[in-house]
Parts: sequence; C-alpha cells; structure tokens
Amino acid sequence: MDKVLYLAMSGARETMRSQQAHANNLANATTTGFKADFAQARAMQVHGDGHESRVYAMAERPGTNTASGTLMQTGRSLDVAVDGDGWLAVLDSNGNEAYTRQGELQINQFNQLVTGSGARVMGNGGIPITLPPFEKLDVGGDGTITIKPLGEGAAELAILDRIKLVNPESGELFKSTDGLMHSGNNQPLLPDNGVKLRSGFVESSNVNSISELTSIIDLARQFEMHVKMMKTAEENSSAATKILSLQ
Repeated sequence: MDKVLYLAMSGARETMRSQQAHANNLANATTTGFKADFAQARAMQVHGDGHESRVYAMAERPGTNTASGTLMQTGRSLDVAVDGDGWLAVLDSNGNEAYTRQGELQINQFNQLVTGSGARVMGNGGIPITLPPFEKLDVGGDGTITIKPLGEGAAELAILDRIKLVNPESGELFKSTDGLMHSGNNQPLLPDNGVKLRSGFVESSNVNSISELTSIIDLARQFEMHVKMMKTAEENSSAATKILSLQ
C-alpha cells in the first residue's frame, strides 16, 4: 500500500476514535455524576514484514477525570451527592460491585434502591438495599437510611440500612464500557466511614462543554485534512500510472 495513503488512512481512523471520546463527553455534559474521559495519542509501531520502522499515532482513553462536579440542590429525599472524595457502591449488570457518583436515586419495581441508570445500590452488609413500604425516608451524612414505616406513628422511626461508601486510592478504579467505575479484578472495596453524603443534592457532570466542543471542531478539521491526503495519494497514483503507460 502507498505509504502516504496508509498514513492518511490511519490518521483519519485514529482521529475518528478520538472524536468519539470527546463526543461522548459532550453528550454527557448534563448527566448526573458523569466523569469525563481523557483522550490522547500514543506512538505505536507498525508490525509486519521487514523492519519495524514505521510508527503511527494511536488514539486512546488513558483514564478518567475524577474531579468533583458542582453540587446542585434539589430538595428530593432520594437525591444524594458525595461531599468530597468517595464513591457509591452499586451492582453492575453482571452482579459485580462497581462504583458511581450518580446520586439521583430511585426505587424500582422490586422496591430496591437504584441509580438513575438502574444499578442497584449496595448496603454495608454486601447486598442490595431493599425498602419496605414507608411514609418518609431520610439519608444521613454517613449514608444511613432512616424510614418512617407506612402506617406507624410519628415516633416509630427505623434505621433500615447504610449505603456502602468507598474511597479508593487514586488510580485504583477504571471506567468500564457500562459507564461505571470498577476495581482491578472486580474485587469489592472495603467501606470507608470517612466518606460523607449530602442529602437533597446531586453532583453535576465535570465535563467542560466549551473545551470538548473546541476539541471536536479541531478533530473534524484534522479528519478533513487526512481525507484530502488520501485524495492526493489517489491522484498521484493515477498520474504515475499514466506516465508509466506512455513508456
């Protein structure tokens, strides 16, 4: 394959991959608790016949920006936001423990406490939190869930469970394709009593919309440049073929 054509093709392909990362960030600019993905290019050798002297830039998502978003007051008793460092423990679709900052909680048809995306919230006992019928629910700063059971007197309050909160070391978690954070080998982390919640608040996404939009525009221009290079390579090849045919 023509070297110019290969370079242009690989450049366009990796530009599209980088575009996908920034587009996903921008699409989640209003998603509660969303953490933006980083995007970068890394030099990779081209493997094949002969000496491995060719290098191209491979786009990748090396990590996640775990900076806190802005806390927004909602006044809703099931809305919680992690105040500072820490994560809520949930179960992913495969039954493994995962972690999120999405505190816009709901109750599903099985009376289980779930996030807005449907992930079941874990209790400190290692099982998903299930709620009995209640008139009122409060979530304490340490994650303790207190309810007023349905039909009981005003003084009949009961501590139901405690949301599992963890605070892993920096770099210990990675984002999976489900949008949740996971630990290595999906090993459950120990609860951290130092993590605090604020009831009646949710955390906004930490995406910088202006920065992401600027990156998308810049990448679109780079893609156009690679396409022009492929067109030029085609024109050069056609011209060379005509010259050779005259000999």
